[in-house]
Amino acid sequence: MTRRQRGGALLAALIALIVALSAAIYFAVALDDGTRARTGDGGQVRGSAVPESTGLWVGTWSASPVAAEPGTRASGLAGRSVRNVVHTSVGGTSARVTLSNLFGRAPLTLTHASVALAADGAGAAAEPGTMRRLTFGGRTTVVVPPGGQAVSDPAALTVPYDADVLVTTYSPTPSGPVTHHPRARQISYAAAGNRVGDLTGTAFTEQVDAWRYLTALDVLTDQADGTVVALGDSLTDGFSSSVGENRRWTDVLARRLREAAEDGRDVPRYGVANQGISGNRVLADGLVGQVTSPVGEGRPGVGTDGFAVDNPSGLNRFERDVLGRANVRVVVVDLGVNDILRDPRLADPDRILAGLRAMAGRAHGHGVKVVGATLMPFGGHPGYTDAREEVRQRINAGIRGGRVFDAVADFDEALRDPYDPRRLAAEYDCGDHLHPSDRGYARMADALDLTTLSPPPP
Repeated sequence: MTRRQRGGALLAALIALIVALSAAIYFAVALDDGTRARTGDGGQVRGSAVPESTGLWVGTWSASPVAAEPGTRASGLAGRSVRNVVHTSVGGTSARVTLSNLFGRAPLTLTHASVALAADGAGAAAEPGTMRRLTFGGRTTVVVPPGGQAVSDPAALTVPYDADVLVTTYSPTPSGPVTHHPRARQISYAAAGNRVGDLTGTAFTEQVDAWRYLTALDVLTDQADGTVVALGDSLTDGFSSSVGENRRWTDVLARRLREAAEDGRDVPRYGVANQGISGNRVLADGLVGQVTSPVGEGRPGVGTDGFAVDNPSGLNRFERDVLGRANVRVVVVDLGVNDILRDPRLADPDRILAGLRAMAGRAHGHGVKVVGATLMPFGGHPGYTDAREEVRQRINAGIRGGRVFDAVADFDEALRDPYDPRRLAAEYDCGDHLHPSDRGYARMADALDLTTLSPPPP
């Protein structure tokens, strides 16, 4: 064989190898349709506890990080076990959690963490046989940097829908401010010492109406096709709903979706992620329950000192709280009332509508459908004025006119008093003329046409 022939054969062999490798890569990518179990950083799940391609990761519960917990600035919760109680919207065969140190100013070291099903009616007690140790990259210890978050490895645990789950963490060292979600309408617990694996719950004597560190619980499931996210303020957060009874409108929506699917109706199957924050606005960040000026210079949602601001606006938190949820398909946006009530001047409806359109544009850029809610009346509330009512009406006209969202949930029409449309109907009013009663939250969920939650075409 001549030198030219040998060179030609070598070249042909090299081309054949490249073609084979390309084909292998192509088929590997084609087979991975995004439903394989993954860690939070996008890598494949480590270990053999959870097999690949056994379902889809969806959000069964979530809560937005809101602020640093008062009284924790110096030492955090060092030497204490935190047991969060959360309620599932869809079941699955494996679970993973997201822990946040968004408002921390020092690394958060967690040496132990666990997930378990709650025993029926037993507060902090776990169902025997369901306690699972959580790991992060195969290790039981994880260090969450200030402003960061950590996603656990999947834990093999059969999680039912409509059930309470316990997520417990232990930190041995001071960590500074604790990232939390206040006004949870759910009692969670804490105990002295490392009680992560405690089944009885008797050591968890401290009770708190807040979720600490925990911001998401995802499940690997074949019971759902994705996640619907509710982005809102106290009306979505469930302010004034019965504590511990899961009466937020998002809880009722989860039940409606499940029952409709069981009845054989052609509706999407979703886990429901609640990203409501009391006092939240479309345009401006601000302290929880207080009026503050808009955020200063720096990264979105970050103050001039480089740290996260309390209660980041809907625009500033959209990527994290909506697009960052597992396999989000649809977002329901119910924001704008606080932009009206908390503006010391008269709010500009055009700016608020522009902010809502900006959220819709970001969602569309990721293939996510957007359903927008009309703003409910607040006549009789101390912040009511005729001028503010006019702003609300102009915003609702823009939403109903189809110039903002893909579909509309008309919460205003569903809950207003037919004899005085500036007010909530008495049976739907918790008494403060702004927030719904349990019956009002159920009415909000009933007013949402389930067919509008169908995802957009590819």
